[in-house]
Amino acid sequence: QVQLVESGGGLVQAGGSLRLSCAASGSIFSTNRMGWYRQAPGKLREFVAAITTGDSTSYADSVKGRFTISRDNSKNTVYLQMNSLKPEDTAVYYCAAFRTTIAGIAYWGQGTQVTVSS
Repeated sequence: QVQLVESGGGLVQAGGSLRLSCAASGSIFSTNRMGWYRQAPGKLREFVAAITTGDSTSYADSVKGRFTISRDNSKNTVYLQMNSLKPEDTAVYYCAAFRTTIAGIAYWGQGTQVTVSS
């Protein structure tokens, strides 16, 4: 049974920082690209960042230079360091494990709320 458990969300003022964590159970962490998505009220879920098993990273244009994704293989955990937060970053953030053979997401976490006040 694969589980992705997020933590680290909360309320922060604009310009502040938060670090999200996603602990993964099962064997997926060593084989799957991992990532973060977010969904704001009334909007579609959108890609934020991803990291491969070889530590190659990719980011949405809206977060480049402000967010950093990383992974700790010894802890089966992926992180999202979010700096210079803006009110428009307010959303529920979801951890995701990508499918390995076809496009798409294999597993989702339950989500963690991030609220940035102006």
